[in-house]
Amino acid sequence: MDIIVTGQHFELTDTLRDYATDKIKKLEHYLDNIIKAHVVLTIEDSRDEKKRHVAHADIHVRGKDLYAEAKAENMYAAIDELSDKLIHQARKIKDKEKR
Repeated sequence: MDIIVTGQHFELTDTLRDYATDKIKKLEHYLDNIIKAHVVLTIEDSRDEKKRHVAHADIHVRGKDLYAEAKAENMYAAIDELSDKLIHQARKIKDKEKR
């Protein structure tokens, strides 16, 4: 699986990039045919200080595409929420394949 992590409006650290990559790699447990994942981490200029950190991802799977977005107080929480949403979608796909 090819994973691309980019940052917008801030300097993306290696630690943050590795954290996001590890979270996305957990999707392989649910889906075998992931082709590419593109994760974008952004800090918005928002009036709501609690929802400034945004993480969104496009996951290209053979036959389907997954998309999720999460906002949180810090980037790690946004990545965790994003991962949870993607895992939920992946589980739905896996359950449909079993039927």
